[in-house]
Amino acid sequence: MGAVHFSKERVFRGFLVWFCFWGLLSLTCAGRLSVSRQNFEVHKHLNRLNKPAIKSIQSPDGDIIDCVHISKQPAFDHPYLKDHKIQMKPSYTPESLFGESKVSEKPKERINPITQLWHQNGVCSEGTIPVRRTKKEDVLRASSVKRYGKKKHRTVPQPRSADPDLINQSGHQHAIAYVEGGKFYGAKATINVWEPKVQNSNEFSLSQLWILGGSFGQDLNSIEAGWQVSPDLYGDNNTRLFTYWTSDAYQATGCYNLLCSGFIQINSQIAMGASISPVSGFHNPQYDISITIWKDPKEGHWWMQFGDGYVLGYWPSFLFSYLADSASIVEWGGEVVNMEEDGHHTTTQMGSGQFPDEGFTKASYFRNIQVVDSSNNLKEPKELNTFTEKSNCYDVEIGKNDDWGHYFYYGGPGRNPNCQ
Repeated sequence: MGAVHFSKERVFRGFLVWFCFWGLLSLTCAGRLSVSRQNFEVHKHLNRLNKPAIKSIQSPDGDIIDCVHISKQPAFDHPYLKDHKIQMKPSYTPESLFGESKVSEKPKERINPITQLWHQNGVCSEGTIPVRRTKKEDVLRASSVKRYGKKKHRTVPQPRSADPDLINQSGHQHAIAYVEGGKFYGAKATINVWEPKVQNSNEFSLSQLWILGGSFGQDLNSIEAGWQVSPDLYGDNNTRLFTYWTSDAYQATGCYNLLCSGFIQINSQIAMGASISPVSGFHNPQYDISITIWKDPKEGHWWMQFGDGYVLGYWPSFLFSYLADSASIVEWGGEVVNMEEDGHHTTTQMGSGQFPDEGFTKASYFRNIQVVDSSNNLKEPKELNTFTEKSNCYDVEIGKNDDWGHYFYYGGPGRNPNCQ
């Protein structure tokens, strides 16, 4: 009986070994299938985003800028744009309140010209647009292929809310100036460019303007543009020009730059998502960029201009519901993500990383702040308000003078003795 019992035990052990072997094999196979499926999805997405290039330019920062024929750009993947006739220039541009090149003539406030890093190695020809090539590792850093190039929900500062917990639940913090309570058809500002330090790769720091329509619920329309440092999106800590749009509060629609169909670019010289160079330094030369966004009163599209002469392109009006008419709020300022990974407030900097009371060459600023009215004129905002969730971490101070019109300094270091 002992021999028989031993034999059954051996059979049972053999069965266990067999079961474990095939179980592990199936898990391994399932894992490989999952990786294979992910690679297939990533490859398919890269093929969608990276259009055939007429010429490619290697940027000193490692980017590859593809010069893509204007009619082959990602925008035209949108089913509503299959037969779209590209509008090569806006029907109207806003009448300016300030001379386009007017800045303070005081030597200590002289502002320097700015460009993009890839320009050092080449240019794209007329009839093409520069597109930053998306790499496999860019997509793999995202939470999913579907979410690549998209913001997380609840990233718009909601100044009218009296409940800070409602605003802070997403981990986003802001220091902004804003106008509300009317119909706005665009906005402009000149934004000081810095390279803030970002503590964690899944955090970012940006400075931008928001053109907003609708409520702060699921129907929010937003057009955004400015500069950002986002290691998660770009794989480095460079300061980059960016745009964003959404028509449903960042749920399913919209994306950064040209990472989905929507924005139609017409300019061959400026690349969305490319590094800005040089940037401002503490007690050193200052560099800034001007951004204007306005609604073409004839065609209804929302146009964007970079600097004095670079009309970049437009968001077609059909992308939006509320913004098909006008904006109800305009915001300017900084935003950071505070993940509190070590249980403390992030050390991610906003702007220059200095508080606004530090002033010129130390703190970051927005100057010549204007809105576009119903007559397509750029005008000073009537009532500029400010908002920040935690002024001990990031703050904002507004002012006005003859050289800069309405302006504000903003930003901060994040974690400090008064911000834990």
